[in-house]
Amino acid sequence: MVIRNEDGTFQFAGRDDDIITTAGYRVGPTDVENSVMTHPAVAESAAVGQPDEIRGEVIKSYIVLREGYEASDELADEIKQRVRERLSTHAFPRIIEFVDELPKTPSGKIQRFKLRAQAIDEAKTAK
Repeated sequence: MVIRNEDGTFQFAGRDDDIITTAGYRVGPTDVENSVMTHPAVAESAAVGQPDEIRGEVIKSYIVLREGYEASDELADEIKQRVRERLSTHAFPRIIEFVDELPKTPSGKIQRFKLRAQAIDEAKTAK
């Protein structure tokens, strides 16, 4: 959703907990996920912000691959490049983690809050 502020500027508004703020830019995870999904190897994708000392957050994509594809650094780089071409340089996932499945509700909706918590824990242990 787009909101017009009193000063005439426009602002992207979504669920505040889903918005990723990286290097001063606000990025909606759905935009990243949709761009990642354009790669033929990707079956499912979820994007979250992972804490970063320099950028505030970096975009991390959790990706489930289609059958017949194998996780590799080369594939991760291909996916990053594809997103860079479709979105701005600040909106591509700097970290890609290939997973077997994404956490979902019984109705099938991705539970980003679980992935966010995982990304925060990973950032803490990386220090």
